[in-house]
Amino acid sequence: MRCVPVNAPSGQYQVKIGAGLLPSVGREVTACTKARRCAVVAGENVFPLYGETVLESLRSAGLEAMPMVIPAGEQTKCLQRYGELLTFLAENRFTRSDCIVALGGGVTGDLSGFTAATYQRGIPYVQVPTTLLAAVDSSVGGKTAIDLPQGKNQVGAFYQPALVLCDTDTLSTLPERELKAGYAEVIKYAVLGDPALFKTLQRGNADLPAVIETCVRCKADIVAEDEQDLGRRRLLNLGHTFGHAVESRSAYSLLHGEAVAIGMAMICRAAEKNGMLSASDRDAVISLLHATGLPTETDFSAVELYDTLLLDKKYSGGKLHLIVPCAIGECRIVPVSPDELRGWLEKGF
Repeated sequence: MRCVPVNAPSGQYQVKIGAGLLPSVGREVTACTKARRCAVVAGENVFPLYGETVLESLRSAGLEAMPMVIPAGEQTKCLQRYGELLTFLAENRFTRSDCIVALGGGVTGDLSGFTAATYQRGIPYVQVPTTLLAAVDSSVGGKTAIDLPQGKNQVGAFYQPALVLCDTDTLSTLPERELKAGYAEVIKYAVLGDPALFKTLQRGNADLPAVIETCVRCKADIVAEDEQDLGRRRLLNLGHTFGHAVESRSAYSLLHGEAVAIGMAMICRAAEKNGMLSASDRDAVISLLHATGLPTETDFSAVELYDTLLLDKKYSGGKLHLIVPCAIGECRIVPVSPDELRGWLEKGF
């Protein structure tokens, strides 16, 4: 088992990565919380695969465990489902010493984490990611959120989990499309600061547990320095600014990782046209995305995406911070005004 410590200012915890970890969930929860009761929140596609294993593990450890199965898909990250989950906890008399176990991908983790952050002003939660995207990125770092009709992740909180337990065996049941989408976040980490990882991905012989550990260590380092997303943590938004606009415009028919891949390709094109990235590095990133089976183009126009970008929650002081690649393994944070943003966006096509 691989263990990565996350030393966020508001809470320290372990990310544990390995095969066959689900049966140990109960023991791990009792070790890192004082919970006597757990709500296991899982998507409707995930619960039939792993729900009973997790419930049995919790019960064998002496915990009362209750399932809450939610619909799959980004649309679940909404005010209605958030309210339903709060009501479930209240009706079953959960207290601040009890715990939520988020079993699934990024949607389940985001919704469960935000519910944990706000129910009775905060209860412990444990992330048990079952997708590659959640394992390498969304389960770590304490960003929790739900969407509004006006945009993605518009309501949220920074709230660290008590533990992240990543059983790599669960990735074997991922649909191929979901696995490819997860690799978009892996490629993001390589472009951000790991040329060796980028070369490994180009060779196509990556050891998945090692890749997950590499990405998690990168994120843990950044979160320890900038938990609240005010400085260096903004780098983790590589591909996400344009990607979120594409994702929202698609009414979430695109997976998050697919949208991030398009966003990465767009910012690489724009960076090359602005003289900040070599054509060879631009082509290398786009070629790796293609080789991984990820999209790099969008049918939405610059006008359509610009209107959506104006709602981006990352605006601060009249500026939006673009994450711009300067080389494979090096990115810069570039503040842009709304007018400048339009130019960057148009050059991304």
